[in-house]
Amino acid sequence: MNLRLANPEDKNTIWEILQAAIEQRRKDGSEQWQNGYPNEQTVITDIQNGHGYVLVDNQAIIAYAAIIFGIEPTYTDIQGQWLSNGDYAVVHRVATAEALKRKGMGANLFLLIEELCVEKNIFSIKVDTNFDNVPMLRILDKLNYTYCGEIFFSGASRKAYEKLLIQTT
Repeated sequence: MNLRLANPEDKNTIWEILQAAIEQRRKDGSEQWQNGYPNEQTVITDIQNGHGYVLVDNQAIIAYAAIIFGIEPTYTDIQGQWLSNGDYAVVHRVATAEALKRKGMGANLFLLIEELCVEKNIFSIKVDTNFDNVPMLRILDKLNYTYCGEIFFSGASRKAYEKLLIQTT
């Protein structure tokens, strides 16, 4: 398995993965991702901005995430406190191919994101999720992300987490 930047040819596969995740959130009774976000244009913009990453196994795209190396304006106002104030990466729009749900691919994706961050000399990852997104909450717990408080996105409260990565140099 490897993590790589998404390219325009990946758009349809990424969108299929995200559509299945949107439907799963709906079936779970969640309001997360039920208002037209994310959408196909979100994927195109992620790819154009160099934020779209895909997890690939045997040349098949099996997961997607937007990884932003820079400031997330929503994160400047947190009810709580981040673990650090330095450079960080933000992870958004995480989704795994339907056939591979509950097989640890989300955790594998995050581990590869952590490796990518260290390669780029970024030693903090910040992420938020809906309070009822149990699969994401499990991944964050399993990988020792620290709950830091709540942020607000589009008027809704979201749980905010951070993980400090170990510098290897």
